[in-house]
Amino acid sequence: MELLDAIILGIVQGLTEFLPVSSSGHLELGKAILGDNSVPEESLLFTVVVHFATALSTMVVFRKDILDIIKGILKFEWNEDMQFLSKIVISMIPAVIIGLLFEKQLEKLFDGNILLVGCMLLITAVLLLLADRAKNTEKKVSFSNAFVIGLSQAFAILPGVSRSGATISTSVLLGNDKTKAARFSFLMVVPLIFGKIAKDILSGDLTYESSTFVPLSAGFLAAFVAGWFACKWMIKLVRQSKLTYFAVYCSIVGLIAIGFALFF
Repeated sequence: MELLDAIILGIVQGLTEFLPVSSSGHLELGKAILGDNSVPEESLLFTVVVHFATALSTMVVFRKDILDIIKGILKFEWNEDMQFLSKIVISMIPAVIIGLLFEKQLEKLFDGNILLVGCMLLITAVLLLLADRAKNTEKKVSFSNAFVIGLSQAFAILPGVSRSGATISTSVLLGNDKTKAARFSFLMVVPLIFGKIAKDILSGDLTYESSTFVPLSAGFLAAFVAGWFACKWMIKLVRQSKLTYFAVYCSIVGLIAIGFALFF
């Protein structure tokens, strides 16, 4: 992989991990428009590296929250931090079950299905518009809310559905505080990312060559910086109810994708 390609892919991964535009949907659109061979393919090792970078950027942004959770766990009490961690675990259940049971079926959806991508982007746009219009509260995410938000995360496995957009919107529509909704959305994906990384490592499919050190390092740094920026920016946008801009963008791209699928 070329150095510039690694930097670009790292930036794209870092931004789309947090911004509600669906990275998987955009990748499918890129493949369809440019052709499969025209889009640089990430090696499995590179994918693991940039995902680790975005997970790490999330941990840096929410380092105080994570430290508080760790301290709360060490007290061996059913305190607020232990409850928050339990909600994170509950939110992971739907995505883990669907990912394990329907892995092969889901892979078939990532095969240039542009019509599906377009429709899912429109659904993402509707969710973002509804979330922007919701009134802000001081309500915390409940245990039942955590499971419902987890269902939306599982739904976001589909290409064209933004994970952050779906989970934040669902949380806000359930009446939760917008800042708390964003915080929960970003923290709930960290264990899933590390779980996926562990699965890829244990698969034995990872290969490393010394010549790839520079592009891997560049991709890691690009993904980390872009992820840190996007995470901080997204929290601010959710709090200020400015998701409508992304809703408009998803609507335009979704309609273009549907038109492309039907007429070309």
